[in-house]
Amino acid sequence: MNDWTNLADALRIGGWVIWPLSALAVVALAIVLDRMYTLWRFARMPAGALNPSTQHAAHVAASLPRHHALSRLSRVFEDNGVPLWRIESRAESQAARIERDMSRGLWLLETIVTAAPLVGLLGTIVGMMHSFRLIGGDGPVNPARVSGGVAQALVATAIGLVIALVALFAFNYFSRRVDHLMDELESFANENLGALRLAREQPGMPS
Repeated sequence: MNDWTNLADALRIGGWVIWPLSALAVVALAIVLDRMYTLWRFARMPAGALNPSTQHAAHVAASLPRHHALSRLSRVFEDNGVPLWRIESRAESQAARIERDMSRGLWLLETIVTAAPLVGLLGTIVGMMHSFRLIGGDGPVNPARVSGGVAQALVATAIGLVIALVALFAFNYFSRRVDHLMDELESFANENLGALRLAREQPGMPS
């Protein structure tokens, strides 16, 4: 119970700068939860999805949700009457759209990594200015009010750094997940293109 009381006191001492820091923390948490769900629901590769057997991989892709990354890419290869150069172009365009969708919000998370410490630094400057103004004023100095300004500076800096650290680890993790997903999709597309190219070596097929 004392820990919660101390936390509430720290937030109260932090002053007005706690409000923008809280907003950044809420936005970062929302992005983290959204990306966790999106990557778990629409980017997790089931067993056998990238099997070299194109027929088996297509069967697995068909059982996935329609907006799953692998399902979206596999639909590009369903029309066998399209020339290979057109299929390859559509696969590249679809992969770019998938990467954009899976990376949605990460730019804002990266911005929070930089913005949170700066907002905390702003609180530090305001708190120190308040303390120096009290010290430089006329009359006796109230130590409690001076220490309050210093505490405000330290609390704002600490909260800004904590938010930035959490956002940084989350951003790096999600970026690695998206990069790994794109590598898997590239392998899947290459397998399908190779199979189509091999099948169309027979005469009479469009190239």
